[in-house]
Order: sequence, then structure tokens, then C-alpha cells
Amino acid sequence: MAYPLWSYFPRNARPESWAEMLCAAVADQRAVLDTTVPVPAGTDQPTSDGVLEVLRPSMEGLGYLVEAGKSRHQRIERPVLFGENGRAEVTYEIDAFHDGLGIAVEVEAGRGAMSNAAYRDIIRTSLLLDADYFVLMMPISYRYQSSGRTSSTDAYAKTREQLSAIYASQRLRLPFKAVLLIGY
Repeated sequence: MAYPLWSYFPRNARPESWAEMLCAAVADQRAVLDTTVPVPAGTDQPTSDGVLEVLRPSMEGLGYLVEAGKSRHQRIERPVLFGENGRAEVTYEIDAFHDGLGIAVEVEAGRGAMSNAAYRDIIRTSLLLDADYFVLMMPISYRYQSSGRTSSTDAYAKTREQLSAIYASQRLRLPFKAVLLIGY
């Protein structure tokens, strides 16, 4: 299987070089990030923060500013609305941003795989100023415990279906030049 899995939207647009470079950075970390490989007993799949930590050096090398932690000075806030005296009045936190290319990045893991975080990320990122492109990273397969059994969900495939429906129906027009979905 090719790794990572990725889809570029709209489907009639040729993926830009930045998308291929970011996917190559994920591919370089397959041994750590690949969610299709069962993890040893007592070990959890990577969290979104863990994925960012692994990808940070490569992403920073590509020009991205990457969230470094949860304290205020380590987070990345991007403006949505401005208020009095031109101050950002509404901001949203995101996982990474490339100022030169206008690429906003969100990484999901458990919460993203198990809920509608993809929808939330799509809408919130659509409101960011200067976000020309959107990258959403989802686990290919997320395994979890439920009622004493191990179950899994195909988070990447579900999100790909959501984005395919959004772009095919054209009832909801996203403000991005393109969306890159990466399955890790």
C-alpha cells in the first residue's frame, strides 16, 4: 500500500508541489506514524500532538510554523475577525500554518476519528484569514476499546467521502484553492 494515502481536492486540479513535499515528509516518518500497523499491547496510537511532534522538524524545514505545545506562547492563533483599533477580536487555534503559501494544517487522531471533527475543522479553517489552502491529516485506521473489545474506524476514508461529497455537490463552496487530505 502506498503511504501516506492522500487526496487532493478539487479532483480536477493537479496537486501542487507543496502537497507532494508535505506527503513525502509524512512518508519519511511511516515507521512512527503508520496507523495501519497494529501497535504493541499496552501502546497507544499516536495522538495529534504526537504526530505534530514527529513531523515538526520536517514541516518547519518546509516553512511551516508548527504548534509546539499547549501553553499560550506555543500555540498558533490565526485571525478570523478584527475589532476596535484593528485588533484581532476572534481567533482560532490551528496546528500549523505556512505564511508564504497560506496553508492551514489540522491534525486529528482519536477525537477526529471518532467524531465529526473533520466538519468542525473544515468550517473553522474556512473562516481563517489568509488561509488559501487547507491540509487535514487523519489516521487511516483508528483502533479503540469499546465494551472490552478492540474496534476500528476508517477515519481517512470517511473524511475522503465527506470531502468528495462537498466538492461533488457544489452546494457548499469552500473558500480554498485546494484541500489536501492526508491519511497517516
